[in-house]
Amino acid sequence: MIARAGIALALLAQLAAPAEAAAARRATAAGAAGDASLTPAQRAFVDTLESRTFHYFWDLSDPRTGLTPDRWPTKSFASVAAVGFALTAYPIGAERGWITREQALERTLATLRFFWTSRQDSAAAGATGYRGFYYHFLRPEDGTRFEQVELSSIDTALLLAGALFVGQYFDRPTPRERQVGALAESLYRRVDWRWMSVRPPSICLGWEPEHGHLPYDAGGYDESAIMHLLAIGSPTHPLGAATWAHRVRDYRWASFHGPPQVNFSPLFGHQYSHAWIDFRGIADAWMRAKGIDYFENSRRATLSQRAYAIANPGGFAGYGPEVWGLTASDGPLDGAVTIAGRRREFRTYAARGASALEVVDDGTLAPAAAAGSVPFAPEVVLPALLRMNERYGANLFSTYGFLDAFNPTLDVPARASQGRIVSGVGWFDTDWLGIDEGPILVMIENWRSGLVWSRMRRCPHLVRGLEVAGFRGGWLDRPPAAK
Repeated sequence: MIARAGIALALLAQLAAPAEAAAARRATAAGAAGDASLTPAQRAFVDTLESRTFHYFWDLSDPRTGLTPDRWPTKSFASVAAVGFALTAYPIGAERGWITREQALERTLATLRFFWTSRQDSAAAGATGYRGFYYHFLRPEDGTRFEQVELSSIDTALLLAGALFVGQYFDRPTPRERQVGALAESLYRRVDWRWMSVRPPSICLGWEPEHGHLPYDAGGYDESAIMHLLAIGSPTHPLGAATWAHRVRDYRWASFHGPPQVNFSPLFGHQYSHAWIDFRGIADAWMRAKGIDYFENSRRATLSQRAYAIANPGGFAGYGPEVWGLTASDGPLDGAVTIAGRRREFRTYAARGASALEVVDDGTLAPAAAAGSVPFAPEVVLPALLRMNERYGANLFSTYGFLDAFNPTLDVPARASQGRIVSGVGWFDTDWLGIDEGPILVMIENWRSGLVWSRMRRCPHLVRGLEVAGFRGGWLDRPPAAK
């Protein structure tokens, strides 16, 4: 899984420290607004992308319950994780002027009230959650468990992250804004992390009424940092520092198309927790020993994926320095198609990615993989987003911004399981997915203004979790900013 010899040195030089990359790192580390580096054309595009992506959550979430569809326009269940991103989206919309603060407050209160008052018990049907946790997917009609999905610890954590953020954002001394903070605090305190730590000190991935706790625990590097830190920081059912130590013991430090990094193949694992946690300049003992922080690790992962696309060992169509990005996403079909005399295997939904751990790649790219990494490497992400929009137009960029995925290799007539094939151009998804729309919106805003990061730095529970886990340095060592 290495670059072809003919371009290896050039790629390493590119990843090391080109002038524009160094400048981008300095600007981001200093907390400068991303807007400062944009040309007028780039700013217009970013405004449009961010606005359209925001409207996925505003237009499609149920105003009565706050339930957000997992995907659209295909009819689907509601996603608890998508609700966490939706909660985070509403203040962004208010700050950008797409909705008023009062509108954002009303939707936020409706969402928090629904999740606080919805049924919590161990019944196999008719409940929304149990012991403070929520089912992975919910019925959009009434918010109860969808079929036989699991009570999900990580999806609950993403919901809580959104709740804690709005609790910090709505900080004015009015009864309704104070109610946001009270509801967010109540939801967080109710979660029984110790019950979900059935094999201490690890955190179980879920529970089912029919079978009890799942036989799988979270461990190693992935999107679950936010879950571990919220569990450790809990004021009611906290887990200890050993929980974080258990997580990091399975890290894989290795080079992949560039400098060494903690590896995880799909880019969402390098993005989700960063949506709410400002990892710039703070590090746990593991990262201190490597001389970097998790923000730099995600930067390296982003650049290595781009370098992998340039090397293009699979010979897929379209890949290059401005068209790249593998993450969990939809795909065209499960099966093989012969293209230009070569048999190609394709998948539908899959956790695609490329790292030293494994490569899962069928030529399907996801714009969220690049867009969710904009704070890490804006100098390569922005050109990629602009080029994808320019090259594929309305096939890929439409009502709610970038559609979930596309595959330029599958450009011949075939029976796609979903999406559509444009002859000579490629396969394009016809759905937007909430858990991919979320990182696009939140990470663009963090890069532009630092809105979510700055508010979450004031969250005492997150700060406590970070400190118990051994994080030091940067903003953690400074007094919190006044509200």
